[in-house]
Amino acid sequence: MGRLEQLQQMLEQDPGNSRLQYMLGMELLGAGRAAEAAATLRALIERDPNYVAAYYQAGRACEQAGDFDGAREFYRRGIEAARRAGDRHTESELQAALDILG
Repeated sequence: MGRLEQLQQMLEQDPGNSRLQYMLGMELLGAGRAAEAAATLRALIERDPNYVAAYYQAGRACEQAGDFDGAREFYRRGIEAARRAGDRHTESELQAALDILG
């Protein structure tokens, strides 16, 4: 069983685990399955809007899938979430990604 399948199985047993869902999104992104990664990370953000790291990766996934409007949305929402969390580092990364997209 591969890592992707292991993560999916663990999530079936613990569907509310944000860290596992984030890891699944990253694994999908790494496997070149950008649209699936974006959907997985979007579901995570909808359930756990304070999981700040997910916004940047969701934006990256959207970019790789060719959904630049979706990427901008994640970056903007992520900037707001990072500000609420006081996470200046992530806020600056998200702002830089948004600036690059224009």
